[in-house]
Amino acid sequence: MNIDNPPQTPGQPASAPDSQPITLVAADGYRLAAARTQAAHADGRCRGRIVVAGATGVPQRFYRRFAQHAASQGFETLTLDYRGIGLSKPAQLRGFEMDYLDWARLDLAAAVDACPDDGLPLFMVGHSYGGHAFGLLPDPGRVSGLYTFATGAGWHGWMPPLERLRVQLMWRLVGPLLTRWKGYLPWSLLGMGEDLPLGVYRQWRHWCRYPRYFFDDPALATEMTARFANVRVPIVAANALDDPWAPPASRDAFMAGYSHAGWRAVDIDPADPGLRLGKIGHMGYFRPAAQPLWQAALDWFDSLPHPNLKPSPSPTSPGTHHAHA
Repeated sequence: MNIDNPPQTPGQPASAPDSQPITLVAADGYRLAAARTQAAHADGRCRGRIVVAGATGVPQRFYRRFAQHAASQGFETLTLDYRGIGLSKPAQLRGFEMDYLDWARLDLAAAVDACPDDGLPLFMVGHSYGGHAFGLLPDPGRVSGLYTFATGAGWHGWMPPLERLRVQLMWRLVGPLLTRWKGYLPWSLLGMGEDLPLGVYRQWRHWCRYPRYFFDDPALATEMTARFANVRVPIVAANALDDPWAPPASRDAFMAGYSHAGWRAVDIDPADPGLRLGKIGHMGYFRPAAQPLWQAALDWFDSLPHPNLKPSPSPTSPGTHHAHA
């Protein structure tokens, strides 16, 4: 899972909107590195704001091209590095204590709070963990719509056989050895992304034991089921058919927790000649070739009613609606 920014590709605008670095302060006082990309549509209109909720161990720079594309289409976009990751990490990770859920209830919440409530709609784009984090926000109702890519339950049983073996090897052998040696998970040594704080690794490993992630954890099941059932924001969950970590079955297992959101599933076929994406996997959703996927998300945001006029989803028709891309 190489997360380095790929080189500029043909067809990419020569002058993309600039991102301005900003600092967010979480409710517990932790300072977070973030970047705001101002809307730069040709007609000067700002269509809304987007917060990007990134994946585990993926720094905000990986989402820069998406932010630039969204800005060029009239959306002001905010990206951030969660605590312990990217520009928000401490001098050393050994001994750094945190809860995996802090990335959502503190860090992502700070990004939402940094967006003014001035009548413009606020949206969220998630990647993997970002689809989990949305349901953990103190006030997800501030967001008018979530479009999340690659969100799944993390259980090895949903994965293809080869990936299943690799993941079990990671959790049972490689991860324990590396964390005992370093005091954190040195994921960068494996080319898998940013190094992870020990608390993130331990909780992630624990919840991936369950087919429905933390919804099946006896210590959290009641709390998480109730919390996610209270979310009534429109959601689209898009997963590639070749995503080994979060295939559609894994997505459906986790997203069922958003039981009253009326969420819609989109299955992305990377072989679709209309998309010309080639391989997507778990990280290809935000590489340059994925621009058609980004545009689908932006168009969906545009189709939603203004938040002040938005009706609540019908309680008689919650759940999953499948579509194909």
